[in-house]
Amino acid sequence: MPVIADLTLWDIAQRLRAGTLSAVALAESAIERHARFGTALGAHKMFLGDAARRAAAAADGAFAAGGDLGPLHGIPVTVKDLFGMREYPIFAGSPRELPERFRAEGPIVAALRRQMAVITGRTHTTEFAYGEFGYGTNTHWGTPRNPWDAQRHRVPGGSSSGAAVSLWEGTSLLALGSDTTGSVREPASLTATVGLKITHGRWSLDGIVPCSPSLDTPGPLARTVADIAYGFAALDPYGDMARMKSAIDDAELSGVRIGVAEDHYWSQGTPSVIAGVKRALDELGRAGARFKPVALPEAREAQTIFDGGDPCAAELYAFLSNELPDWLGLLNRTLRPQIEAGGRMTAADYLRRWRLAARMAKLFGARWQGIDVIALPSQVTTPPVVDDLVASPDKRGDPNELRNSNWASLLGLCAISIPVALDDSGMPVGLQLVAPPMGEERLLAIACACERTLGTARRRLGTPPMTPD
Repeated sequence: MPVIADLTLWDIAQRLRAGTLSAVALAESAIERHARFGTALGAHKMFLGDAARRAAAAADGAFAAGGDLGPLHGIPVTVKDLFGMREYPIFAGSPRELPERFRAEGPIVAALRRQMAVITGRTHTTEFAYGEFGYGTNTHWGTPRNPWDAQRHRVPGGSSSGAAVSLWEGTSLLALGSDTTGSVREPASLTATVGLKITHGRWSLDGIVPCSPSLDTPGPLARTVADIAYGFAALDPYGDMARMKSAIDDAELSGVRIGVAEDHYWSQGTPSVIAGVKRALDELGRAGARFKPVALPEAREAQTIFDGGDPCAAELYAFLSNELPDWLGLLNRTLRPQIEAGGRMTAADYLRRWRLAARMAKLFGARWQGIDVIALPSQVTTPPVVDDLVASPDKRGDPNELRNSNWASLLGLCAISIPVALDDSGMPVGLQLVAPPMGEERLLAIACACERTLGTARRRLGTPPMTPD
C-alpha cells in the first residue's frame, strides 16, 4: 500500500475516521510486508499476524458503530520484547522465557489496549536491554538486519533494534522501545528512523523489565517526527492532541536558538558521518535557525561515572540476582563479565557515581540560558558489520558509540534523533536535538520545523535497498 508511506499518522487517523481507510487494510499491508521482508530483516521475536487481523477487524467494527477509542485506534504498533503482555511470552532478549509474572501489563501497554491499537508484533532487543555499545546485537536470537545495506549484515543499533527495523519492514507505524543510555536514539540514527528519549519519570516503568531504573525510559520510534509527535501525545499522561497539533503546525525555524555542542562530541568518528550532520545544520541555518557554541563540561564530568565501572550494570545485576538468579548463568559470554563486574561495585562507589551525575544535572541547568535545544550527531561512526564483530571480539564496541547519547540520560534531559544524511557507506546519519527536562512539546515542535526544512527520511534519503516500496 504505497500511499501509506507518504501519509503521517495524523493523516491516517483522519482517514480511518472518515472511512476512506480501514484498520484491516493497514493490518493486511503489515502482514504482506512481513511476508516479503520479515525473514531477511529479523525484526520480530514474535510476529502476531492472526491476532493483528482480529484486532483490526474489531477496530473497524468499533468505528462503524460510531466509536472512537483514542488516537491510536486502528494503528499498527510493535512492542519491544521488554514490555509485559498478558497473552504472550516475554524473553527480554534472554534465551529463556521469563516467569509469567513478567507478563503483567503496565500503563503504556494498557493505553494501547484501551485505544484499540493493532499490535502486530513483539520486537527483538539486546539481552535485558543492556547490549554492547548501542549496536543491537543478540547472540541468542540473532541480530536484526539494518535494511540500508543489502550486501552485508550491519547492526541496526540497540537495544531497541527490532523496533526500528519494524518501521522500515512496514509492520508498524509506531514502535515502542526503551532508552537507558541511547537505546531508542541509537537504532533511530543507524536506521534513518526517528526516536524520542523522554524525560526520566515522565512515563511509568511499570510492566517493563528493568535494565537500570535510574535511567530507564520508555520511548517511541516512528518513521517521521510528525508521527513521533502523534504517538507521544497519544500515550503521554499529560498529552493533548489538539495542543500538539497546533504546536507542530505553527512551529518554524526562524529565531530558534540552537546550541552546537563542543568539539568533543564531533570528534573521533567517521568523517562522512560528521560532515552529514554539519550539512544539515547549515541548511537549518539558511532556514532561519540561530546557532551559538555551547560548552558541556557538566556532561563530560557526568560521563566519568562509567570510568572503572558501570552503575547501570550494578542495577541490572541486582535485579537479576534478586528476581532471576538462574538467568545470570545464561548471559552471553561478552555480557556476563560486565554484569558481574557491576555486582562487585561497592554501595559507597555506586552512590558516589549517581550523586556525581545528580550534581552535574543541577549545574547543567544554567547552560540553557539563551538556547532552546542543543545539537550534535546522534552517533559518530558508521554501523559495523556483524561478522566483523564476531571475528574480532576484542574490538567489539566503540565507547564513542554511546558518548553522544548517554550524557542526556545522565543529566535527566529529553532528546530526539532525526535522520539527516547517508554516509560514504550509504548508511544513515542522525542529528540529535537535546532539550531541558519535561521539554518534549517544545522539542517536538522544533524537530518538526527541522523536518519540514530537511525533509523526511523517505524524501531526503530514499528507501533502504532491502525494503523497496
